[in-house]
Amino acid sequence: MLVRLLYASRAVDTSADAIESILAQSRTHNIACGITGILCYGGGVFLQAIEGGRTAISELYGHIQRDPRHKDVVLLHYEEISERRFGGWTMGQVNLSKLNVSTLLKYSEKPELDPYSVSGKVSLALLEELMATAAIVGRH
Repeated sequence: MLVRLLYASRAVDTSADAIESILAQSRTHNIACGITGILCYGGGVFLQAIEGGRTAISELYGHIQRDPRHKDVVLLHYEEISERRFGGWTMGQVNLSKLNVSTLLKYSEKPELDPYSVSGKVSLALLEELMATAAIVGRH
């Protein structure tokens, strides 16, 4: 049973080293657990989609909720899926500070990442557009 979970959180430490540490840990842990996904960050906000087995995803989300590097963790969307959309990445990343603001404006009121003010489906659509426009970087 494959599932996709989308959540938002705020970084406690927004330094580049802290972000890279989160990504490195995700890549190391997720490969072993069969989890793939994508992480967006901008303005201290994370938007992350993770895909994999139901139990593995549930356990990872519980860990994220307890992780002291994250605060204001909010579940945006959860669904059973027949196939992965972000299967090409162990944990791809998007740095929104390098994007054209029109991409963000397409999905929100202001040119900033604010998944707290839009629906989970809108946030998922943003991730899909970022994937389609090759805005995702990271280790495959």
